[in-house]
Amino acid sequence: MRAFDFSPLFRSTVGFDRLFDLADTVSQQEATYPPYNIERTDETHYRITVAVAGFAEKDLNAEVREGVLTVSGKRAEEAPRTGTLYRGIAGRSFERRFQLAEYVEVRGAALETACSTSSLSASYPKRRSPAASPSMAAKSRPFRPKRPDYA
Repeated sequence: MRAFDFSPLFRSTVGFDRLFDLADTVSQQEATYPPYNIERTDETHYRITVAVAGFAEKDLNAEVREGVLTVSGKRAEEAPRTGTLYRGIAGRSFERRFQLAEYVEVRGAALETACSTSSLSASYPKRRSPAASPSMAAKSRPFRPKRPDYA
């Protein structure tokens, strides 16, 4: 895995600290279990599906805290079944984290056909016009180009 050094960018950027922290956090995650899909169902809705075969609804937890959706699962220890010849469905505990943009809200979570599904909705902010610094706004006058005199 590559490690990126963002320190040169800190010299010439303002307000991108969260973006650099996010990129650093994502680059450090190497977990591959359980597998998942992230789908965009339309312009403002997303769906995250996590494959959780072998888990019951009571074994799963989904929570959002500080812009991070955490889906975790922990199965209770069960007595070994006498008729089981091979156990290929993984039942180990897991915790999967998804970083959410500030405008994305979790609308619900459900367990369907051995998959945990989280529905997300994006509420995009309206476009804002560039804001001038208060001190600059007080001193500035509207720009009016001079017209050349053609005689």
